[in-house]
Amino acid sequence: MAGIDKMKKQILEEAKAAAEAKVEEATAKAEEIIDQAKEEAARTCESISRKSEAEVANYRERVVSSTDLQRRTKVLAAKQELISEILDKSYESLAGMEADKYFDMMLKLLDRYVLPQDGEIYFSFADLKRMPKSYEADVKKAAQKRGGSLKVSEEGRNIENGFVLAYGGIEENCTLRAMFDEKREALSDKVRELLFA
Repeated sequence: MAGIDKMKKQILEEAKAAAEAKVEEATAKAEEIIDQAKEEAARTCESISRKSEAEVANYRERVVSSTDLQRRTKVLAAKQELISEILDKSYESLAGMEADKYFDMMLKLLDRYVLPQDGEIYFSFADLKRMPKSYEADVKKAAQKRGGSLKVSEEGRNIENGFVLAYGGIEENCTLRAMFDEKREALSDKVRELLFA
């Protein structure tokens, strides 16, 4: 029996050695797989990190660009509002002039628009009431200088200020509002130039 025990012992030792070799081999293979997985995970993390950094940088750039656009839009709107207020106050200042200065200005305006024809000039009801007595003669002189004639109509028009010239059924609106509206863009450019140059 000693021989069987010896053989059993040898078989068990060989099996144990083979099992230990297999365990060592499996452990080495597992460690290799774990190392490869760690390397792959590190590469993936680095790739994700770079991609995240790029996305964060891109997002930050878009936020800065959007904020800058909003700021510039608000500054532009504030400038336009300021220009509009200045033009409105200028209009109000001209419309509210003392009668003598106002009608002098109307003569200068008339000088630009009078035609060498026979016509009629219409003023607002308020302007007809405050018009200087000599003004009708001044209007006639301005028309004669251009080779025409103008009659100041006693019929008032429903306008704020300024006047309307009528030549043979064709009317020229020379109210301050019409002048301001016509020149608004050029006036806005001038004000912008003066304020923000």
